[in-house]
Amino acid sequence: MNISPSSACSSYHACSVSRRHALKVGGLGLLGLNFPWLLKAEQIAKAAKIKPRIKSLILLFQWGGPSHIDMFDMKPDAPEEIRGPHKPISSSADGIQVSEHLPKTAKIMDKVTLIRSMHHTMNNHNSAGYYALTGSSPATDDQRLRDSPDLYPTWGSVVDKFAPNDGAMPTFVSYPYVIRDGSITPGQHASFLGKQHDPLFFTQDPNSPNFALPELTLPAGLTYERLQARRELQKIVDAQTRLMETSAETRGFDTYYEKAMAMLGSERLRQAFDLSKEPDVMRDAYGRTTYGQSCLLARRLVEHGAKFVTVYFDDSIGGQSTTDGGWDTHGFNNTKMYPIIEKRHLPITEQTLPTLLNDMDSRGMLQDTLVVWMGEFGRTPKINGNASRDHWPQCYTTLLAGAGVKKGFVYGASDREGRYPAENMVRPDDLAATLYHMFGIDPETEVMDRNDRPLPIAKGKPVTGIYA
Repeated sequence: MNISPSSACSSYHACSVSRRHALKVGGLGLLGLNFPWLLKAEQIAKAAKIKPRIKSLILLFQWGGPSHIDMFDMKPDAPEEIRGPHKPISSSADGIQVSEHLPKTAKIMDKVTLIRSMHHTMNNHNSAGYYALTGSSPATDDQRLRDSPDLYPTWGSVVDKFAPNDGAMPTFVSYPYVIRDGSITPGQHASFLGKQHDPLFFTQDPNSPNFALPELTLPAGLTYERLQARRELQKIVDAQTRLMETSAETRGFDTYYEKAMAMLGSERLRQAFDLSKEPDVMRDAYGRTTYGQSCLLARRLVEHGAKFVTVYFDDSIGGQSTTDGGWDTHGFNNTKMYPIIEKRHLPITEQTLPTLLNDMDSRGMLQDTLVVWMGEFGRTPKINGNASRDHWPQCYTTLLAGAGVKKGFVYGASDREGRYPAENMVRPDDLAATLYHMFGIDPETEVMDRNDRPLPIAKGKPVTGIYA
C-alpha cells in the first residue's frame, strides 16, 4: 500500500511524529510510510493553519542601498550635513513627506505603508543583501560571504515550498540579474530546500525589442508529446542515478525537470512573458529601461498567476555611473552622490513605482498583491567628505503597498537624525516573518537543513501593526 502525504495526514497532530520514533520504525518505509514525506506533510499542515492575507508579492530589490534620508524619511530640521540638499514636499498622505525629486511618487503615498525603523548591523553588501533577502542573519559581517547550501533560502523559495502553485505557472520568478559585489551575493535561491524550489530565473532584458525566453520554446520539429516521451525514458535513468547520488546539489532535480516540462506546455506562461501584448502607451509609462519593463513584466506575471516575483534594480552595487549600477553612491574618484541619483536612480524610481502601483490599483490587483520596495540598508545620516553618504544598516526605510497593509501609514520612527530606530524597531527577521504570515505560512514552521537539523523558516515575529 502506498500512502501519499494527503492521505497519510488529516491534521497536524496526525503527522506529529518524532524523529527518534521515525528512526525506530524506519522499516515502515517499505510499506510506503516514508518519513521525509510525513515530515513534509507535517510542515505543510502547520504552514497552512493561518488564513492568507495575500495571493502574491512583487519584491523590487534596490541593490546598493538607497538613502532613506533623501527619499522617504527626510529630516528638514536636522543640521545641513544631515538633511542634505534635497527639500521635502507634501504627499497625498497626511504627515508623510518625500523628496522634491519624487513628485509623482508623492501622489501615491496614500497607498503605502512606510516602515521607518528597519535595523540590522551588517555593513557589507553581501552580508546585508543575504540578510535582507532571507531574513536570516549571517554569522559574521563579512564581505567575502559566499553562497553555500548551509545558508538560508530566499523568501520566494520558502513560499514555493509551503504555498506552491498548482498549475504550469511558476510560483517564484526572479530576474533580470544575478546580484553580486565581487562574488555572487547569497540568498537568491532555494539553498538547502532543494533545486525544485529555485526561482524561474532569466537574464534576458525585458526592454530588448526581441525579448523572449528561448527556454519556453520547443526546438523546430520537436513536439511536446515527443519531449514528454523522452522525459519518461530519462526518469528510468534518473531512478538508477539516485541510488548513487544523494548530495544537496542533485536533490530536487526530478521535480525541477517536471516543472520545466509543465512550463514548456504552458500557453499561459508564454502569454505572461509576451510584453508585445502591452500597448505602447503602457510600456512608455513604465519607462523604456530594463528596470521599467521588468516592473511591467512583474505585473503581467502576477496577473497570470505567479505568486512571488523578484525584480533586481541592477546587478552591481554601482556608485559612479549615471547609466548603470545600483544605489551605492559613496562619492569615489571625484564623483558625488547627488548628481548620480538625480540623473539615474530617482528618475527611474519616480517613473516606475507610481506607475506600477497605479496600474495595479486600477486593475484591482492591489487587493491581493503586496508590493515591497527595499534595499539591503540605507545611507549614513551624516554626509561624508565626498559630499555623499556611506553604508548605514542601523536605520532605514522599507515601503509596502497593497493587500493587507494600511494606506498612508508610517510604522516605527527613526530618531531626529535618522541614525537609529526611535520606536518599533523592525529587523529583517521580523519582515520575513511578516511576509510569510501574510501568505498564510506560520513563521515558526520548521524545515530541515542539509544535515537534517530542524530550523524555523523565520526567527522574527510578524509586524501585525502594519495590517489594515
